[in-house]
Amino acid sequence: MTAVAIKMYTQEEYLELERAAEYKSEYYRGEIFAMSGASRYHNRITENLSIEVGGFLKGKPCQSFSRDMRVHIPENTLYTYPDLLIVCGKPEFLDNQTDTLLNPSVIIEVLSPSTEGYDQGKKFHLYRSLKTLTEYVLIDSQEERAEVYRKGSDGVWRLASEADDLEGSIEIAHIGLTLKMADIYSQVDALRQ
Repeated sequence: MTAVAIKMYTQEEYLELERAAEYKSEYYRGEIFAMSGASRYHNRITENLSIEVGGFLKGKPCQSFSRDMRVHIPENTLYTYPDLLIVCGKPEFLDNQTDTLLNPSVIIEVLSPSTEGYDQGKKFHLYRSLKTLTEYVLIDSQEERAEVYRKGSDGVWRLASEADDLEGSIEIAHIGLTLKMADIYSQVDALRQ
């Protein structure tokens, strides 16, 4: 058995490649990871969240960005694309390209079978290095289930809100928004038929 060498990239090389690429990739500690496409359930839920959150934030000092806004965490080198994020106050960017955000307040990930473990585990651990992050929201694309984790004043992350049926709701306290599960999963059943 022969070992296969993994090509390592600098962050500058990654950004140069990523900004010219036709597809999105994540970066972590020298490695580049291609991102797979999302299911129609995942896309419907993400679109519903964009509508609900974006509409709620109109005229407020916070704004939302969907999955094409890259986030960088300098403390651990991660570059990634959350499904939806919220930034309150002035957005801070890596450079004058303004395509890599450094200060999200809330990150929302829609879980897929292939990413669920990563999003709930390692990625959440890496996200916690963001000093500005106050809430992390996980929305399941396969069943009606959502969880909101919130950072306490002691710096400890705790499950703050959850729902597991269409009658429930979750609260994103940082922006004062209660999201109804029925709105999050609107039209998803039609896709499953």
